[in-house]
Amino acid sequence: MFTGIVSDVGEIVSVEDRGDRRVRIRTAYDPSTIDLGASIACSGVCLTVVGTGTDWFDVDVSAESVRRSARDMWAAGCRLNLERALKLGDELGGHIVTGHVDGVATVLSICPEGESHRVGFAIDGSLAPFLAPKGSVTVDGVSLTVNEVTDQADGTTHFAINIIPHTQSVTTLGALAPGQSVNIEIDVLARYLQRMEAYRGPRNV
Repeated sequence: MFTGIVSDVGEIVSVEDRGDRRVRIRTAYDPSTIDLGASIACSGVCLTVVGTGTDWFDVDVSAESVRRSARDMWAAGCRLNLERALKLGDELGGHIVTGHVDGVATVLSICPEGESHRVGFAIDGSLAPFLAPKGSVTVDGVSLTVNEVTDQADGTTHFAINIIPHTQSVTTLGALAPGQSVNIEIDVLARYLQRMEAYRGPRNV
């Protein structure tokens, strides 16, 4: 379980194909505090630590995780938003995040608004019921507030968020560019509400 509050930006230093991908990520985390088997969210993908070193940790990324996450993110040189698993008693600064990617969105536009930037995304319309203005969404592991949602005639959905200067400086979102793919996790509460509604509906007919 996570909160979408990024605590480090790591960098992939090597990738080795072993059926799954063994990925080594450089981090500012103290490796002596990272247990083998610990969970770390890597740009929104919950992964298990399988090795540690002086300034790095290793994870295995399955073919399923590669397929469901943003394109080209599992390559040497890529920067990742990192968050360690929530502990009992920790402050819940963002919202409840599971580290499971629900979809991949594409950056449409980036427009300055004061010192912030308003970023527009396009996503498959299947996730439209889970996005609402002033609701929560996780973009590449970062907890954000949805400002606007617009369903399109082609079946996709556009939504927009604002990235404040602090978030730009302490995450990878400050380097977003149009056309880039990002990992999206919908609000887990919205997921359960949708399931409850779908389960109840046919029984009321």
